[in-house]
Amino acid sequence: MFGGIHRMAKYLITGIAGFIGSSLARALVERGEEVRGVDNYLTGKPGNLAGLNGLIDFREADLRDAAAIRTACEGVDYILHMGALPSVPLSVKNPEPSHRCNVDGTFHVLEGARAAGVRRIIYAASSSAYGDQPVLPSKESMRPMPISPYAVQKLAGEYYMSSYWQVYGLETVSLRYFNVFGPRQGVDSPYSGVLAKFIQQMLEGTPPTIFGTGEQGRDFTYIDNIVSANLLACMAPAEKVAGKVFNTACGEQNTLNEMYRLLAKLIGFDRPPLYGPPRTGDILNSQADISAAAEAFGYRPLIGVKEGLQRTVEWYRETLKLPAVSR
Repeated sequence: MFGGIHRMAKYLITGIAGFIGSSLARALVERGEEVRGVDNYLTGKPGNLAGLNGLIDFREADLRDAAAIRTACEGVDYILHMGALPSVPLSVKNPEPSHRCNVDGTFHVLEGARAAGVRRIIYAASSSAYGDQPVLPSKESMRPMPISPYAVQKLAGEYYMSSYWQVYGLETVSLRYFNVFGPRQGVDSPYSGVLAKFIQQMLEGTPPTIFGTGEQGRDFTYIDNIVSANLLACMAPAEKVAGKVFNTACGEQNTLNEMYRLLAKLIGFDRPPLYGPPRTGDILNSQADISAAAEAFGYRPLIGVKEGLQRTVEWYRETLKLPAVSR
């Protein structure tokens, strides 16, 4: 409230043209919020922002450009920091660009936010920080055991977030995402989400490749759950969330083989998968304990895995305009 007039909150989304960033933008615009976004289109796509033209203040900018990020933070209340080079295999193959985007980029966002007096940053952290834990489900109190450079970079961002709360009083919340999937997830890079890839290949009639045995378990999380967690974390009381890390997932586990079978059934695809060698830096099993987020800001998964898969398949079918696979 400023002088008795309620001012709309202003949100800055980094990586707004990405899969998660664009989903957040849509949700905020629907709610009537003021949205600014930055993206350099390295992994984000202009198509993800279709229909948002004129409804958001979009700036083509790179996280590695401190001055551009500082300018983007001006006059902003909340920052949803989704921008990253989001790939374990990419960070293994070439760690330097990942480091620049994920570590330096996050630092630039924090410094920009501090200079602009931003109220709160919600940071897209990653379940890869856990590595291979001896005990599942993973709790936030467990010691992180990151394996890949990507996991180390995302964890460094969490520590930076927490430091800026403790040292400068900048409210920060880190949400550790677990295997997010849903509409608009990229399918055209070797580092894309596994389910997006499976769906596209099955719709085209090609058997997908599973790396490893397919028995690796993941806590697959539909995008709407992630959007909801971000919006809840913006509004939660600082004493419950500031400087802290929260798992954001469904709290369940499915193996890749199970997901393959579910998708094959939904799509009407009757061929077995191909199997390839396991990928370096991949985690064997992951599953989240989501009770801390439930307690701190009322998070609960809104959409389960099966319904999420159904919605995702429908979206890809619609978008790729592919004929249904002939049985």
